Amino acid sequence: MRSLDEIVGEANTLFNSISDTTELEQVKARYLGKNGELTDLLKALGKLPAEQRPAMGSQINQAKDQLEALLKDRRLFLQEKKLEEKLKEEALDVTMPGRGHDKGGLHPVTQTLIRIESLFHSIGYEVASGPEVETDFYNFTALNIPENHPARAMHDTFYIENGDLLRTHTSPVQIHFMLENKPPLKLIAPGRVYRCDSDVTHTPMFHQVEGLWIDEEANFAALKGVLTNFMACFFERDDLSARFRPSFFPFTEPSAEMDISCVKCNGNGCRICSHTGWLEVLGCGMVHPNVLKHVDIDHAQYVGFAFGMGVERLAMLRYSVSDLRLFFENDLRFLKQFN
Repeated sequence: MRSLDEIVGEANTLFNSISDTTELEQVKARYLGKNGELTDLLKALGKLPAEQRPAMGSQINQAKDQLEALLKDRRLFLQEKKLEEKLKEEALDVTMPGRGHDKGGLHPVTQTLIRIESLFHSIGYEVASGPEVETDFYNFTALNIPENHPARAMHDTFYIENGDLLRTHTSPVQIHFMLENKPPLKLIAPGRVYRCDSDVTHTPMFHQVEGLWIDEEANFAALKGVLTNFMACFFERDDLSARFRPSFFPFTEPSAEMDISCVKCNGNGCRICSHTGWLEVLGCGMVHPNVLKHVDIDHAQYVGFAFGMGVERLAMLRYSVSDLRLFFENDLRFLKQFN
């Protein structure tokens, strides 16, 4: 049998030459495994005289403990070396300038919608929603829009193959709501609408807020009061003036368009208001009796008023944006201003 000191010395040299823990475990089996060299020596003790077996067994066990200690030291060394290399690879250069994350924010159109909804909710209006794909009845017929009206033309409306269409305003939400609920009713209907139009002040998709109040005592004076107060609160201007000009809409009679004093020049005249001192902001009027007939509301007992405003139009005025298309180009340099 080889000298135990020779075996331990050879194993120690071999352990120190290994730089991988997996390989180290394989070499361990060469000496301490089931068929390892020290294991074979223990098995061969039975061939020795009885008086020599205890001393030889003790020497073999001491050699085994030495190898276990050498293995443990080498294993620990390799683990520490691996950790050191990993830390070195993943080390952070604390002298480099920090790279902070940009904070996101709500889109200016979303901010405007939230502001409008909040102001009307504070005076008792309910927020209603409805489908963006509508039938001809809800989008036109129920709103007293005649068959030959220009709004029904292909160049104004996006039609779908089955005869349905993308809603051109959110007024159909009012029709759905009136058919499902009994008066008195107070609601606004914010949402996306679609029209075949695109330029500096128009896009094929934009946002509208339609409002409706059906009651026994609703009148034009109340309409003027609600809208004048809303505009003053929206623009945070106590000195805001308003005027109502006669107009025509198929679903209201009488109808009017509302102007406010220019929020840029305070009514003195500038490029924004075309030097008139006034800005057109919405259309409104008393609900036409024919609309109430379509939703089975007694027009002899109930009256109401309705209004509609473009959200992007109000956002442009509030934030002094000159081109409507900026809202939809998703230029972060523009959007970061509203964070």
